[in-house]
Amino acid sequence: MKSCLDLLLALARQQKVDFAKISILALADQYLQFIEAARKIRLELAADYLVMAAWLAFLKSRLLLPEPATPDGPSAEEMATALANRLRRLEAIREASNRLMNRPQLQRDIFPRGDPETIAEIRHPRFTATLFDLLTAYAAQRQQRVLASVHLAKRTVWSLSEARASLERLVGMAEDWSCLDEYLMSYVVDPSQRATVFASSFAAALELVREGEMELNQKAAFAPLYFRKRPPQPSGAMSDLPVE
Repeated sequence: MKSCLDLLLALARQQKVDFAKISILALADQYLQFIEAARKIRLELAADYLVMAAWLAFLKSRLLLPEPATPDGPSAEEMATALANRLRRLEAIREASNRLMNRPQLQRDIFPRGDPETIAEIRHPRFTATLFDLLTAYAAQRQQRVLASVHLAKRTVWSLSEARASLERLVGMAEDWSCLDEYLMSYVVDPSQRATVFASSFAAALELVREGEMELNQKAAFAPLYFRKRPPQPSGAMSDLPVE
């Protein structure tokens, strides 16, 4: 038992009567008998048990003996009523505690809902396009490409005057036949400018030949071009050609 009131409540339950009609005298007798039996078997009792036993003995004597003429303090009936009220409150607390403990408990009787799981969405596309739909889509794409704006990159062009000045410097150093392609390949650094350099240089070379400043020679179609400074010659003399 946790306390002497718990013992009184247990003894009162043995009477199997309503707490409103409980017999305090019978309850006191049962409590005193319990204390006496505990003493006989030499059980160690707490002090509050003995105090309750003395108080119940006093209450029993007050209930059995007539009231004095000038009572000091509460009467025996009031004391018995107060004790019965305390027992009723204790019984109500016990019942409420039992109802709470008997309710479904979390993680034992009921369990919370788990975290939601993501649902994987699997799609299986099905194409129902006809040949006409495919041709229409293809034509639309082609139309968009046609209407798209065209940006032409500006190309670097070697002017004819630049090519002529470069050839005049080369002709001044070339006393013998030299390959024009080799000079131009070593002169041009950027590969994207080779076409304009070759075209402008060839046009400038033709002008210099026409003016009598240099001589050109090519043995076959698409063969390398050879050039040299035109030497002073008497009229009617023929130029010697480069020998491979």
